[in-house]
Amino acid sequence: MHHTDHQPDGPAPRPVPLGEHLAAPTTRAAMAVQQEALYAAREYLRGQGCTELLPPLVGPVTDPGGRGAKALDVDYYGQPYKLMTSAILYKQASLRGFDRLFYIAPNVRVEPPETAGTGRHLVEFHQIDVELAGASRDEAMDVAAGLLTHVVRHVLDTVPDVLAGLGRDPLAFTELLTGKFDTCTHAEAVDRLRGGGHPQSADAEIDWVGEETLSREADRPFFVTDYPKGSRGFYDREDPDRPGVLRNFDLIAHGGYGELVSGSEREADYATIVTRMRESGENPAKYDWYLKLAREGIPTSAGFGMGVQRLVRFLTGLDALWQVSAYPKLPGVVAP
Repeated sequence: MHHTDHQPDGPAPRPVPLGEHLAAPTTRAAMAVQQEALYAAREYLRGQGCTELLPPLVGPVTDPGGRGAKALDVDYYGQPYKLMTSAILYKQASLRGFDRLFYIAPNVRVEPPETAGTGRHLVEFHQIDVELAGASRDEAMDVAAGLLTHVVRHVLDTVPDVLAGLGRDPLAFTELLTGKFDTCTHAEAVDRLRGGGHPQSADAEIDWVGEETLSREADRPFFVTDYPKGSRGFYDREDPDRPGVLRNFDLIAHGGYGELVSGSEREADYATIVTRMRESGENPAKYDWYLKLAREGIPTSAGFGMGVQRLVRFLTGLDALWQVSAYPKLPGVVAP
């Protein structure tokens, strides 16, 4: 089954029934690539001194930073718990005992049904979640870049025949393998998009169209840094020297594949966290266990999440995220 290296214009292909999807050669190929990607990710992160922990699945609160997505509610012995949309709060808590850690974490996000046709959203997905005590944003960015480079090299070395069968040209990764990724600020990205006629808001995350535009213009992955306060979760640290600017980043893949990684330095100061929660409309009372730990003292850190399915889609060159998930659940589509 051949696919071009660029996402076709128009709607992404639609999923087939689950039994058919699991039997498809494309699914088998994607799982072979995913297996090697996860092997390489573990190898690299262990080499960086990280301990792998198994993530929590439910909790009293989850990451409030997901854009447009809702958390699923669970009745936990009469308490209203949430399925994890991201385990960020637990990563910070874990720094009490593990100064460098990672998860390969399942996430459930009830995305708006209109995102079903984008090819880039699933209700269930996984993240390679990393947290590094005492790290700066630059160190987290270096680890993210090193992780991506290591995974790509390993996949090219171990399953080149699988990529060839999917029509993915290894030349697509040439510039990536140099390990040198460009960086631009959010403000620079906004200027570039507006200069090209795209009405990107200066106060919000780069929208999908803008992100894809920047992604298609690049020949290797690149970082976008310094998102404006209010565009991300309360745990992204505000730059002490530049109020209103967050010390965070995204890593965007080239070729139209878009965001692979989101990360930041974290707010660790109790009073600042409470203030940021209130500013973002969150009720601090809901975060009781987390704030208690913050009051006792959480180490400063930086970390990120790398989307497993987005990574595998980028590696395989396939058109849609559902093609690289064994059990795809599209927003708004009731499926087994």
